[in-house]
Amino acid sequence: MTKPVWAVGLMTGTVLDGMIDIAIIKSDGEAIQEFGPWGLVPYPENVKSMLPKAVQAALSWDFQGAEPNIFKDAEAALTQAQADAVNQFLTANGLTPTQIAVVGFHGQTVLHRAPVNGQRGYTRQLGDGQLMANLIGTNVVCDFRSADMSAGGQGAPLSAIYHQALLKKIKAATDTAVLNLGGVANISWWDGANIIAFDTGPANGPINDWVLRHNKGQMDTDGTISAAGKVNEKYLSQLFSHPYLSAAYPKSLDRYDFTATMVDGLGLEDGAATLAAFIAGSVDKALDLLPQKPTQLIVSGGGRKNPTIMRELALRTGAKPVSAESAGFRGDALEAETFAYLAIRSMRKLPISFPLTTGVKTPISGGVLHTKSKAG
Repeated sequence: MTKPVWAVGLMTGTVLDGMIDIAIIKSDGEAIQEFGPWGLVPYPENVKSMLPKAVQAALSWDFQGAEPNIFKDAEAALTQAQADAVNQFLTANGLTPTQIAVVGFHGQTVLHRAPVNGQRGYTRQLGDGQLMANLIGTNVVCDFRSADMSAGGQGAPLSAIYHQALLKKIKAATDTAVLNLGGVANISWWDGANIIAFDTGPANGPINDWVLRHNKGQMDTDGTISAAGKVNEKYLSQLFSHPYLSAAYPKSLDRYDFTATMVDGLGLEDGAATLAAFIAGSVDKALDLLPQKPTQLIVSGGGRKNPTIMRELALRTGAKPVSAESAGFRGDALEAETFAYLAIRSMRKLPISFPLTTGVKTPISGGVLHTKSKAG
């Protein structure tokens, strides 16, 4: 029997909210034994302002030619910032790096291109695992997605195996699925034997961009803007014709595959309301692809805090959406916990990708391990 260990997980999402998610769990890479502390740490302003520029540079680059110069600077800056955040977090919680077996460092996704027509896909996360290992003084696993994509997988979603562990922990039945609403939405469903997972469509990304474009803040806080609008069903029916929604899984999305331009021509409130409805309707189409349509959705990610999205989910899927907290999970910590869990699995050479989650032919492990250098 493998001894459970403490691991730190880090996540900064594609919504670019300027926050570093940190969570600690104790696990053997299979069962979750204990949830440790978690928190959200803001990036320094210089890093927060640099990341959108790096994403824009990545979109222009599109895996053609040399990488943009900004990648190197952004990678060093965000790694330093996240390592500092971990060190401060450990100290604040009375822990030392020697008590942590590994840090799961996802890095910042700046571009993700899924496989198309038999051609392999590519993904780029900014993050220097060796630098972080030296700065913290413990093992670091990073670059979780490349091995999967090299093997012909989608590279996403990787959260499925952790969602399965959570569903096992609460003894959930097949009528329950986990829905994560980050920049992109993804679903995980487990039948007791196989775990199925895929990106369903957009989540908070387009709404955030829509609100930002109208100079009304960074996001639709508490769903107040979308709640004040009326769903434009004509726009919505056109959006539902997008081929991605009916495509078979496994499948994955880049944060910018669906953008705020989808509702160009509508006013602020109606545009936000229509985007919220599209998120929910996309989830409904995804549920129809599963072998059994779930009747309960455990919702994690920032989208669970938007009452308009949650209301639209209930209306358009017929399922009951409940917050992660209602199921005994930590909704703001869940993505960071995922990468703590995956880091432990990576160290144990356990698979993190599966045929029905990313499309690899056989289950494979992933992630690159970095240990603190003697000179570090």
